[in-house]
Amino acid sequence: MLGPIGKQVMPAKGCAAFLWGTTDRTLVAMAGAETGRIRVAIDGKPIDYLRADESGAGGFGFAGVTTYRGGDLTIALDMTIVSRDDLASGAMIPAATLRIDRPGRDTVILPVAGMVGCA
Repeated sequence: MLGPIGKQVMPAKGCAAFLWGTTDRTLVAMAGAETGRIRVAIDGKPIDYLRADESGAGGFGFAGVTTYRGGDLTIALDMTIVSRDDLASGAMIPAATLRIDRPGRDTVILPVAGMVGCA
């Protein structure tokens, strides 16, 4: 159901979270703090979903938990952002989950990790 989104470009301003699957290191999502969107490939089609809700502390313009919606699909991104002295204009995401809900289908929870990069 969730597939690779291919190469992505840093935003012109603000920060973006780049997330890959923890088992195969495939880039499966990119979330923009400034744009309030997340890009994922559901059933092979890359689509952007809009931020609907957020809660908890995160960092770099992100909340700890952000919910995105589009059509009948809901995505919840729950991530821990960790700053490091050796990273300029960004941070690490050592642990996160993407939860995908669609009515009438199984809920999918995917462990991911990644990085935040800022323009």
